[in-house]
Amino acid sequence: MASTFPDLPIFRAIANHDPKSTAVIHARSERNFTYGELLKDVEGAKITLYNQLKSSSAEGASRGGQTVAFLVENGYDYVVTLLSILACDSIAVPLSSSFPASELRYILENSEAVTLLSSDKFQEKAEEVLKEGLEHLPRKPVLNIVQKRLTGNGEDEVQLVPLPMTKGGMMLYTSGTTSRPKGVLLPEKILTAQAESLHKAWQYTSRDHLLHVLPLHHIHGTVNALLTPLFAGSTIEFMFPFNVDAVWERIAAPFMPDKSKKPITFLTVVPTIYNRFLSSFDQLSIPMQEAVKKALLPENLRLNISGSAALPTPTKKSWTKLSGGNVLLERYGMTEVGMALSCGLDFRDRVDGSVGWPLPSVQVRLVDSETNEIIPLGHEVDENGKEREGEIQLRGPTVFEEYWRNEKANSEEFVASDDGGGKWFKTGDIATRKVVDGAGQSGQDWAKGPMYFIRGRKSTDIIKSGGEKISALEIERELLSLPQISEAAVVGVASEQWGQKVAAVVVLNPAHAQTGKGGKTWGVMDMRRALKDQLANYKIPQELKAVEELPKNAMGKINKKSLVKEIFGDQA
Repeated sequence: MASTFPDLPIFRAIANHDPKSTAVIHARSERNFTYGELLKDVEGAKITLYNQLKSSSAEGASRGGQTVAFLVENGYDYVVTLLSILACDSIAVPLSSSFPASELRYILENSEAVTLLSSDKFQEKAEEVLKEGLEHLPRKPVLNIVQKRLTGNGEDEVQLVPLPMTKGGMMLYTSGTTSRPKGVLLPEKILTAQAESLHKAWQYTSRDHLLHVLPLHHIHGTVNALLTPLFAGSTIEFMFPFNVDAVWERIAAPFMPDKSKKPITFLTVVPTIYNRFLSSFDQLSIPMQEAVKKALLPENLRLNISGSAALPTPTKKSWTKLSGGNVLLERYGMTEVGMALSCGLDFRDRVDGSVGWPLPSVQVRLVDSETNEIIPLGHEVDENGKEREGEIQLRGPTVFEEYWRNEKANSEEFVASDDGGGKWFKTGDIATRKVVDGAGQSGQDWAKGPMYFIRGRKSTDIIKSGGEKISALEIERELLSLPQISEAAVVGVASEQWGQKVAAVVVLNPAHAQTGKGGKTWGVMDMRRALKDQLANYKIPQELKAVEELPKNAMGKINKKSLVKEIFGDQA
């Protein structure tokens, strides 16, 4: 009997792949699963979940569009669980095991999950989450355990059945750096549009072998590094949680004497991971270093991508040097929109500090945050010759539909259009736009025209001091170019004289921490001297605070509002 799936693009794509080709590998155990086995296992999980939803739902309730939360470790079981939820036309809500029980409880309650799927590994955590609270839900979520699959379950013929209406998709929660996490509803058609846009822009193929070291409750790990490779028939090798020594060993393996593994062709991670790579490289053995250098060459690692946070210029340059000329590709995206902007595949299109051009099917405009006027193409400089800054606003098939059960946010974050083309989403990110000589001349039809340069979050990264608007990200880039600084966060703190003054919170590099004037610990005046030829005086931080570490979320982002309060006190 054939396995039956809804006739959705993701299942159509997987069914068309070679069933014998490898879909998923577990790096540490070396267990691997083919695309044929994946579909057979998704079919079994779909039937189980369908019956669970039937028993846990109110009598007569439709199973389409129900929210299903799941707490499953990165790997094959995660992939099977996610696809089985989509196959049931339900909304998948991935949870992070690193979150405290109270945060997971909030997501369950906010998403109105009808069931919680958990692996054996996280059963205790799941039980803790369901032990108390959740009284605002009409029905408490039912806990169902996902059994670990050590091998695939064979192959089967596939039958695709049309759905009269699609209600399924995913719900991802924002990182909550500016407010309580919000549920972002991404129906199946939007996930498909996001994957198709990336598939075209980054040219995923069945020959790609992607090393997956990211968390799977964020858009970066789910769409960029999981769904899009599945659409393309790529191999996804899971190696989570990230361990720099283990990852170096895996990357080097195909170029060591035993050549036991296939080369990694595709790597997409956050800047902090590239920094970990760079800082640990010298500790590798000489043979391992030589193998790593071969593995990172452009002819082997065809695409290395950095995102989810600003990429420091020194990191980008150091990676290019280490990798024999490979250039990190920067892109811009967020939970609500997937990926929106990207540099091109041509190395000349990977311009330092730029996130590139609108991706296929994405519409972008810049809106002056002071005047609320749209900045037309070709009018990026004002009458005084100064670059015009504006908020990035987006629309198109890749943009989410709504925040889940949050009318206030929906009314605040969308703005109507007057051209009949649909509403615009206000990202809250400020950018400039300019044509860059030599860039935008490749064969990629979407990578043309002026490029976008992110200035920062409107709420935290644009500092207003003495009538000037200052980009925290610009200053952070310069700070990180100094050998004394390992990490940096630039913030605005209250000032009676200036409104706000620029301050820097940094982690000093131990090897250079005592290089201040007179052999003292490097401090604020040393910083100001180092930056005087790099930045205008009003941009140079007036305060410097050194800390042991900067608090970050799973994707390397810093909650600057909390940081300011912790370091500089209440700013009210």
